[in-house]
Amino acid sequence: MVTSPLRIPVLSTAWRFAFVGAIASLPVGVVVNWVPNSEATVGGGVMIIGAFIAGVVAAIYSTDPDAAGLRAGFLGGALAVLALVVTVVSGAISGTMAAWPLSRVVFWVFASGLVLCVAPLFGLGFGRAGGWVANAVVSRWIAGASAS
Repeated sequence: MVTSPLRIPVLSTAWRFAFVGAIASLPVGVVVNWVPNSEATVGGGVMIIGAFIAGVVAAIYSTDPDAAGLRAGFLGGALAVLALVVTVVSGAISGTMAAWPLSRVVFWVFASGLVLCVAPLFGLGFGRAGGWVANAVVSRWIAGASAS
């Protein structure tokens, strides 16, 4: 009796392409941050550039670029909130930051929730744009090849 190995899908294709876009956007974000007067953040780079790359890759592999961009935007928003939490906690531990009043804590919790809600929308838009660009380039290559 031959048994087949248990295959558990780790991530859906949209999540895989979102992670590919997020990882590929990190070097691009570093280069953009070298530009004078640039205030680029890691979360913003993943939210915009990573979602665009995820949309391109998803369109090339005939998957929904909107879904990949949406998920990459969420990853960028989560990374931005995580960076804020790390900054605040490290400042509090080192003693260089004064204690926050309750109103400031409530504001930042609300703002972080808002970022987690809005970031996927940016990712959706840039993922759709990346898919559109990939489809336009591929259709030009195909049209150019058949015209020769």
